[in-house]
Amino acid sequence: MATMVDVARRAGVSVATVSHVLNETRPVRPDTRKSVLDAIDELGYTHNTLARSLVTSRTHSIGLAVSAISNPYFTEILQGVEAGALEAGYSLLIADPHDDPAHERKVVQLLHERRVDGMIVAPSAEPAALVDYVTKREVPTVFLDRLVGDGYDQVCAESTAPVRQLVEHLADLGHTRIGLIAGLPGLSTTTERVAGYREGLRSRGLPFAPELLAGGNSEAEGAEDATRHLLAAPEPPTAVITANNAMTIGALKALGELGLQVPHDIALACFDDFSWADLFSPRLTAISQPSREIGAAAVRLLLDRLESPGRAPRTIRLPCTFIHRSSCGCGA
Repeated sequence: MATMVDVARRAGVSVATVSHVLNETRPVRPDTRKSVLDAIDELGYTHNTLARSLVTSRTHSIGLAVSAISNPYFTEILQGVEAGALEAGYSLLIADPHDDPAHERKVVQLLHERRVDGMIVAPSAEPAALVDYVTKREVPTVFLDRLVGDGYDQVCAESTAPVRQLVEHLADLGHTRIGLIAGLPGLSTTTERVAGYREGLRSRGLPFAPELLAGGNSEAEGAEDATRHLLAAPEPPTAVITANNAMTIGALKALGELGLQVPHDIALACFDDFSWADLFSPRLTAISQPSREIGAAAVRLLLDRLESPGRAPRTIRLPCTFIHRSSCGCGA
């Protein structure tokens, strides 16, 4: 196995110069740097990052804790995080907290014990133990997708205005009974999307009817039950909005089992676009979140925190896009 001494001999430089190239601890002339990198490639030398971490107290690794990694939304966020981390020379340690507060706390501790330089976490609906852990131990952390309050680095998409836009669009099509299948209580995304729903109703002069707001717990099965509950009302909705992509699948399943066709019998619009939404029949009108950009922004925010630990915390909100298709009844 090639050593740093072998690389230095092949490149005709000192071991110290090879170290500076690998660790970027001192500027090196471009031609010298190229000679070192060529020698590394020729010899198949692998840098000992563990040894480097013992000297620098940095592992160049990031802990990522997100639930439902199989969810297309979080999969795309993961791709954004991975690309941003790789570009910056960081590796990822990934864990799934399962949206369970107790498990979330354990997962974050395990990542911390593996000496990650910082963490990116999508918090659960009850993140108090998580927040307490990273705050007391001063773990550089960026909260992703869901907000935990002022005083922390956070990045997420806008939620209120996009849902308001969906409600207004359906109201402008003539719907006066618009239902919402909301997400898991306690999540900031759920609170904001419900707020957007109510704002949209007010802006079109429609009353808020409690029986048209149902909880789907951010999952397909919950949305199936919520859809049946909405349609069992004395005056059922003529249009429904689902607050995430998993609940859209559940709502579509329930509507199909009830023998209802979208949009002929009921209009449907959803928050969270996903790659096959354009392949459904009908094609789904949706709010598209900038998933990969959210992941990349979280990495940049964390790297800024590692570079400047004392800077003021920042919250980054990214805009969404309204994707107009045909499930709303427009025939788009």
